[in-house]
Amino acid sequence: MKKVFHAIALACAVLVTSGAAHADAKNPKIGFSIDDLRVERWTRDRDYFTAAAKEMGAEVFVQSADASEQRQIAQIENLISRGVDVLVIVPYNATVLNNAISEAKKAKIKVVSYDRLILNADVDAYISFDNVAVGEMQAGALAKLKPKGNYYLLGGAPTDNNAKMLREGQLKVLQPLVDKGDIKIVGKQWVKDWSGSEAMSIVENALTANGNKIDAVVASNDGTAGGAIQALAAQKLAGKVIVSGQDADLAAVRRVIAGTQAMTVYKPLKQIASSAAKLAIQLVRNEKPVYTTQLDNGFKKVDSLLLKPILLTKTNMDVVVKDGFYTQAQLAGK
Repeated sequence: MKKVFHAIALACAVLVTSGAAHADAKNPKIGFSIDDLRVERWTRDRDYFTAAAKEMGAEVFVQSADASEQRQIAQIENLISRGVDVLVIVPYNATVLNNAISEAKKAKIKVVSYDRLILNADVDAYISFDNVAVGEMQAGALAKLKPKGNYYLLGGAPTDNNAKMLREGQLKVLQPLVDKGDIKIVGKQWVKDWSGSEAMSIVENALTANGNKIDAVVASNDGTAGGAIQALAAQKLAGKVIVSGQDADLAAVRRVIAGTQAMTVYKPLKQIASSAAKLAIQLVRNEKPVYTTQLDNGFKKVDSLLLKPILLTKTNMDVVVKDGFYTQAQLAGK
């Protein structure tokens, strides 16, 4: 009896491994593992990605890690066992996925790092907007409005490699002004999970520590910008202290129109999502995707496709309407 079970187990193992090795190039199965679908931005990515992949004949299995690294690892393992042909991952923690990705590679599954670069792991490709350029846009827009004064740097999640790339871009602009003595950085802190409520308490403490003498808050995304602006509003400083952002969240776009947020960065999500779906399918079909650069993730130089972001201020807000990202009524708060 034991021998029979052993033979069945072996047969199953062969089926699983050969299924993964011979990817279905015509109708690929894509596993899409997303950091946290409770965040507005990611639900849009999911919808655009799924629609584009279906048009190209692929089936997409979506999982949300809800900001838990353990859950994301378990979900990636689940997608591997379901025999997907390619994994597209928005990592919650970019540094903990090495083992899960090793398992995927053993099963001959391609891996695409989406929007955030997975570190120290054997990923096949990376697609994102140019995050260093986003950081430069954020700091550049504020420096143009306030070329002198006290600046506070509100970073993103310390677990997210993008937060570090944004800071690199911000400092490219700010460091020369600091060296000149025009700008003083009066504090800086990373914000766990990009949490708006945490950003609010950080900025409340920063205002107290600096006797409200802060001229600009370089917030790394719209969620943290929203928290910063709540803290400023409590001190009647909203609109007086300039604040950056990125992602063009609806609340942020309305704040830019109202004048409480100086700018945001629009990253056409339809473009990145449909480009990522195409890239994932090309990898399964052994076609050659077009890349713009290679980025070192600590394990290898990863083939990367970096898309161009768009600086949004009051003056060019029509871009998001023309793109069908928002309607005029949504911008007006109707």
